[in-house]
Amino acid sequence: MRRLQTCLHRLVRAHHTSSRMQHQTSELRTPVCAVGDEAALQLARQCLLGGQVIALPTDTVYGLACDANNETAIQRLYEIKGRDEHKPVAICVHNIEALRRFGQAAHLSDELLTRLLPGPLTIVIERTAQLSNRFLNPSTSKIGIRIPDFNFMRDLCAVWQEQPLALTSANRSSAPSSLQVSEFRSLWPQLGAVFDAGRIGLTEERRLASTVIDLATPGYFEIVRAGVALKPTLSLMDEFGIRPRKML
Repeated sequence: MRRLQTCLHRLVRAHHTSSRMQHQTSELRTPVCAVGDEAALQLARQCLLGGQVIALPTDTVYGLACDANNETAIQRLYEIKGRDEHKPVAICVHNIEALRRFGQAAHLSDELLTRLLPGPLTIVIERTAQLSNRFLNPSTSKIGIRIPDFNFMRDLCAVWQEQPLALTSANRSSAPSSLQVSEFRSLWPQLGAVFDAGRIGLTEERRLASTVIDLATPGYFEIVRAGVALKPTLSLMDEFGIRPRKML
């Protein structure tokens, strides 16, 4: 209970910093919680409800996340990332049911999806009307959807009222992705909180991030990014008779 009160007190203090201090370094005011801390999920949820961007671990690299249907939060995510607003970001959901709610996946069987997910894979399909944010990937009707194989991420999606989280890697655009929180320390002052799982992954290969596969066209696939799960993903495409539309 004491750790919970400490983390939440730090969050409140960060929210009520005077304007005189806003231009000074705020790294020390950004709450940093271990993912195993009893306060972590509640703190993350409060940040998301407040429209903030948070940093958290996934099954590949550390990511930046926010409420995918909050217009202000999405714009803030792009600003922190230094990313062109026309470059799409993915969403993260809790389970296959949620994937079908936000993406048009009637042509993808439950058997296929449960073989692919959860894991280090982003599935690109047409979005549904449940994704109502006009600033979320405005240049495409498609959406990349992830179900990371990482308990903290999935638990957060579950307590986040089954709503999607926008998700991108925790680094400035064109910079290497991060395997530990110290590698994106320069972004901390702009974040609502940082959730620390220590170093994730033992090899540099993890920085390749998730494999991205476009499955929007029934019966066909296109590899958008090779990532860390290319070989098993291609094996499953062959097993299920899904043909390549365009290879790397």
